[in-house]
Amino acid sequence: GATTFTFTPDPLQNFNREFTDYFVTGRKEDIGAFDTPKNPGQAIGWVTKVGPDFVELEVSDPATVLHNGDGLCYYDLHKELVGMAINVAEPVSARSVGQWRVYPKDPMDGFKDLRKGTEVNRNRDMDWVRTLEKKSSDRRIGLWAHLSETPAGFSLMLTDEDGNVGCADVEQPHQRATDAAKAEASLREQLGRFGATIFAVHDIALQLSEPWFVPASVLNALRRDALADLEDCRARNFARLQRAVPVEPPVPYPDDTLSFLGNVFNQKAHDFYVRHGVKVIDAAYEAHEEEGEVSLMITKHCVRFSMSLCPKQAKGVTGVQGTIKAEPLMLINGK
Repeated sequence: GATTFTFTPDPLQNFNREFTDYFVTGRKEDIGAFDTPKNPGQAIGWVTKVGPDFVELEVSDPATVLHNGDGLCYYDLHKELVGMAINVAEPVSARSVGQWRVYPKDPMDGFKDLRKGTEVNRNRDMDWVRTLEKKSSDRRIGLWAHLSETPAGFSLMLTDEDGNVGCADVEQPHQRATDAAKAEASLREQLGRFGATIFAVHDIALQLSEPWFVPASVLNALRRDALADLEDCRARNFARLQRAVPVEPPVPYPDDTLSFLGNVFNQKAHDFYVRHGVKVIDAAYEAHEEEGEVSLMITKHCVRFSMSLCPKQAKGVTGVQGTIKAEPLMLINGK
């Protein structure tokens, strides 16, 4: 079959605090995002006026459209992210381009440090949310329809792109149409209705001595019967893929030992590594077999480096070298 897509992904619309290649091309100056744990969204413009129950904005891109239900946010003077849910969004005037007036859901006195010139982000786009609620793709199997006349009525043959064939016949008098062009158009329209099925018609061939008048109910029943026969044919001809044969002997694991970091917590995982040549296998940390302190996380991302507290950064810097030491960092809950 063939798939058609009605949705274009946009990673910027998802919850994110920017992106990083995580040292794929070498160490970067900083890959941390310490401004906020929340979703700051994307910058869309700035405040031009703060009213008693509304805020006027000028968007940086005139094509940007604000919607009822959008979520906006901004940073206050203490660099705290403040959210603003929008009840109503409307253009400032009929002639204005890129200027919007929004009415927040909450009282205006709750928006700390909101003033003219404040940069505003959007972290919820209702148009995008509605797009996600719709169907994003459609997969159909192509087929060709062939309608021919028989002495007693008509015969319909459907052939799909895999070579499967479904047929159906109906007894129906050959009734001459008063309008040949309209009758042919009606035949093609009724025979091409595969909307709720997994099929899409590529072509409809009419092998008739003339475009006969055939009631829509008769054509619909003929199409359904031929389609049912085609689906039965596809089911009979379906060949299930054979299960892959495991590689023998099993591919050896790169190491012959695994620490608790291997996260081996059940017998099946243990047997898997044994089968691949691992001789010493420690239990996962959750098994509570590790004694003393163990590493919580091992990462290339250095918190000290991001905060300019790494002793390596101070090497060769006059007045700084030797003053920065690798003292333990404390993670305090609630701070």
